[in-house]
Amino acid sequence: MVAAVLPASVAESASAAKGDSPQHEVLKQVTGLFLANAGRLKESQIGAFDGLLVPLIERMDAATLVPLSQALSTTDLAPGETIRRLAFHDNALVAGPVLRNSNRLSDKDLVEIAKTHSQQHLLAISGRKCLNEALTDALMRRGDVNVSNALAKNAGAKFSECGYATLVGRAERDESLTERLGLRLDLPANLLREILSKATDLVLARFLTAPRPVAHGKTQGSGSTPLPRKIDYTQAQSEVLALNRTGKLNDSTVNRFAVRGEYTSVVAALSLKTEVKIEAIEPLIESDRLYGLIVACKAARLNWSTTTMIIRNRPGCPPATQREFEQAEVVFEGLLLSLAQWTIRFGAERMAANKIGSAAAAPAAKKS
Repeated sequence: MVAAVLPASVAESASAAKGDSPQHEVLKQVTGLFLANAGRLKESQIGAFDGLLVPLIERMDAATLVPLSQALSTTDLAPGETIRRLAFHDNALVAGPVLRNSNRLSDKDLVEIAKTHSQQHLLAISGRKCLNEALTDALMRRGDVNVSNALAKNAGAKFSECGYATLVGRAERDESLTERLGLRLDLPANLLREILSKATDLVLARFLTAPRPVAHGKTQGSGSTPLPRKIDYTQAQSEVLALNRTGKLNDSTVNRFAVRGEYTSVVAALSLKTEVKIEAIEPLIESDRLYGLIVACKAARLNWSTTTMIIRNRPGCPPATQREFEQAEVVFEGLLLSLAQWTIRFGAERMAANKIGSAAAAPAAKKS
């Protein structure tokens, strides 16, 4: 059937597969032939390549099969049985590329591999763009700490209630897992509350100042104008300082700043009330800094209503989802004032240290 596309080349490859050329050369030729013509083949013709590739795979060593797996892993048109043979290969270096990337594998195949193969196989599956609850449950049953962390980090992984409970239980013994779980947008509020109650202060500080995954693209979320790159906060700082001296820099004032989209004043107010530099507060307004912004609001002694307005009206940011607001309120209400104040200062120092490190690395990179 493939001969209808390139009869001479396919006939030559088929003949070589019977022994006219070294087997590894045959595999390379057939793979190249398929990739060059995959877009023009019908499903039945694609399947015919299994008849050429599968017998070759069975006779090849792992080092020869790795490039084949890499080449076929990213095309949705790869021969199905060939992909299955690669995915079920005992060597994880061979199986890894198709386990991570190939859409030609069924959920049934992936669950079976999760139940029977090595931790490296499970780790590769954990990196797939989308994982359903049945698959994450299977991975969690046998997976080690590396698999748990990979799943928690994977925004495309969906968890059952049991799966999430298992991850939260493991997080008690794994600080990195605690941080990754806490940043998930789909973590139920009751489990987030449990994580926060058990985490150490240092873990909480790292978690609360880390960039938060964004569930949606950066679209305009309000009528406010996005903040320009470089802003002169001199006037805003003077105004909030004057308000503070007269006791008027309170929730209602900051709330009004947020509703009006006056985010230079919001940043200046948070900076003054937290005793943290403007440079540390400004990045928290961005859409991926939701938890850091919550910490700053708590440290500034603002209430949840004002914090909600600040989150809702951030310039240039997509609107937060209802789930995000539910999680944000859990964090806000469960956060001690003293911890919030220490965390925002810790985060500010860390960001400053990172900037210094980046600035020092730049000249070194140019010299090299």
